[in-house]
Amino acid sequence: MNDNQQVYIKLQKHLDKQPVGFPATRSGVEIKVLQHIFTPRQAKIAAYLSYRFEPLETIFERVAHIVESPEKLAVLLDEIQLKGGLESRVRAGKKYYCNSPFVVGMYEMQLERLTPEFIKDFAEYTADRKFGIEFLSTELPQMRTIPIAKSIEAHQQVSTFDEVSALLHQAEGPFAILECICRKKKALEGKPCKVTDRKETCLALDDMAQTALGGHIAREITRDEALAILEQNQKDGLVLQPSNTEKVEFICSCCGCCCGMLSIHKSLPKPLDFWVSNFYAVVDADACNGCGICQKRCQVGAIRVAAKKQPAVVNLDRCIGCGVCVPGCPQNAITLQKKPSEIKPPETRQQLHEIIMANKKGRWKKLKLTGKLVVDAIRTGQTGLFK
Repeated sequence: MNDNQQVYIKLQKHLDKQPVGFPATRSGVEIKVLQHIFTPRQAKIAAYLSYRFEPLETIFERVAHIVESPEKLAVLLDEIQLKGGLESRVRAGKKYYCNSPFVVGMYEMQLERLTPEFIKDFAEYTADRKFGIEFLSTELPQMRTIPIAKSIEAHQQVSTFDEVSALLHQAEGPFAILECICRKKKALEGKPCKVTDRKETCLALDDMAQTALGGHIAREITRDEALAILEQNQKDGLVLQPSNTEKVEFICSCCGCCCGMLSIHKSLPKPLDFWVSNFYAVVDADACNGCGICQKRCQVGAIRVAAKKQPAVVNLDRCIGCGVCVPGCPQNAITLQKKPSEIKPPETRQQLHEIIMANKKGRWKKLKLTGKLVVDAIRTGQTGLFK
């Protein structure tokens, strides 16, 4: 094993200790993934960052033995950001840096650096059981689902963190729009999106927008432009998935055919055990004529019409309360209902990461989670996760 490989192993172990870990696999493909993003020297520097944002001088204290000056360190950190290997933000004219999770984070920042080799290594790594268990074992998920605007009735009490227009009006700038990396990856694989042919559908806000703009993978837009894009995303039938925080930093608009998150959802036996949503769909069996439009519009396979003219049935283990099914129903037979107990997200992403870090699961708890997934798969017949 040469010195360069040791550098990547050290970075892998460091990243695995962050809130959302980066576990090693038997194949070692995670090292190839890191090599796509970091040079050996960049990997050596990244292993000294934290998941918390820190100023340049604090980081330099830890790397002074390998970097000659703060000025040179700033250059190196900016180079890493350009390759999607870290995140940064600016406060009062001062720049702060931190490690980025692999997903959501480093992977999404590879938008302009997708290659067949990276796509292959990414697919192999994310299909590995160890990655899947790590990703699912966080105390809180990194994303949540909120209902589209037209699925909410005027009399319903909707908290601002579940109302997309309110999230945009409360958000701090800058605002940035970028291509959906999931759709771009699928298109490169010869599998274009079945829901929309629009490319720029993902919004980044505040700190995440600063990182995306700094990495040259997004373009800056106004708040009004962001609202218009989100309105069109909803018309197209896309699922709204913001960061799992009150102060949102991104809003993804997702489809079941391309989205990595929704693909995970569809592979799980009981996905609602790992999802955050405050709503679910309800069918009025007397009004439903069994046309099947809701089944076609559902992006997670949660609605089924067993036979022609039979009323639709919602699987509450799978329904994420996105509301995409509601405006398409010609009989107005399907509505969203709020869950009895509302889940309130942490205020900021930093708070989210602190909660995940404080409750980071060890080997025993991950084994229990694996056992639960196996039992649930047998009970439900949903064995897609283990194929």
